[in-house]
Amino acid sequence: MIRKRQGVVQEILDVDDAVTEILVEVENKFQKAVNYTQLTGPVSVGDKIIVNTSAVYLNLGTGGYHFVIHNYNNDHSDFSNLDGHIMKLRYTPMQLKCLAVEEPQSPYHKTLQKLDRIDGMHVLIGSLHSMLSPAAHILKHHRPHLKIAYIMTDSACLAMPYSKTVKRLKRQDCLTCTITCGQAFGGDYEAINIYTALLTARHVCQCDVALITPGPGVVGTQSLLGFSGVEEGHIIDAVNTLKGVPIFIPRVSFADPRERHRGMSHHTLTILSKIAYSKAYIAVPVLEGKKHEVILDQIKNHGIDQKHRIRYIREESISVLEERNVNAKTMGRNIRQDPDFFSTVGAAAALCLKIKTDFEMSL
Repeated sequence: MIRKRQGVVQEILDVDDAVTEILVEVENKFQKAVNYTQLTGPVSVGDKIIVNTSAVYLNLGTGGYHFVIHNYNNDHSDFSNLDGHIMKLRYTPMQLKCLAVEEPQSPYHKTLQKLDRIDGMHVLIGSLHSMLSPAAHILKHHRPHLKIAYIMTDSACLAMPYSKTVKRLKRQDCLTCTITCGQAFGGDYEAINIYTALLTARHVCQCDVALITPGPGVVGTQSLLGFSGVEEGHIIDAVNTLKGVPIFIPRVSFADPRERHRGMSHHTLTILSKIAYSKAYIAVPVLEGKKHEVILDQIKNHGIDQKHRIRYIREESISVLEERNVNAKTMGRNIRQDPDFFSTVGAAAALCLKIKTDFEMSL
């Protein structure tokens, strides 16, 4: 069962069309909660609500929020729009109706109906939500007019409105459009799977580059295959199936105290050596001294250099990110505290812009 408690809304902390952050009195404490308008309707001070307190109670990495699952002032509600028949969060009490780009009612149905390729589109694939902002900023720094689609998968957070990073990037004109696929919801476009999300990015949004990462809150278990990021291997294969160009962002850190994430994370090594069946471009930054030797040994020992297209990139990303006032963190560490992580993201973004494919050469 979920852990649920009754509370009363004390204060509105932040609000937009999709999500409201509130202060709620629950269990004789004043705590933060998130209300998704698309699921539970608007919320006001004084409303009596039911919140899911499971994540905070278990001290999970959700940012310390409860989540509203019912508002007594919204006992009767209806669909927010009349179009669409595709359900997300299917067969749960919170299932919601959306207009998916693929379905016959969609204005994009005819465009997507028989398409099965993205014609050489470059696709950056990352394992953490914290890769999104630095990747987008490096891309826009070098190509200000580049059109970038962000595709959020359903391997972590399912609600795109939860991401303050996405909202900030849209305000900064770093993202042209957003797409949520699978059970994820709340993007500018809703897609049923990663294939049609990519087709939407290319043929509906007319974007030059697609950037794919999960939302916040990935899962790991200290086991070989028990982590949500295994999807990245399948995404590499999906991009190749659609005749696109996958550029994979390795997870690299020498600041993470966990040995399994030292250098190139065991998640990255597993994805590239065991999960992906097809080739991807892998950007590896040229790091100083023994750091680079560690990365080279990991790549060789896992046969990644035999399976994928490794490119060693010298790219000054840190100064660019600081110049653009990118206030990004990964696992609680900022750019200066974990420079190798952000240098790797920057190297992948730079490589994305440098690759010339056979398709492009033929244009």
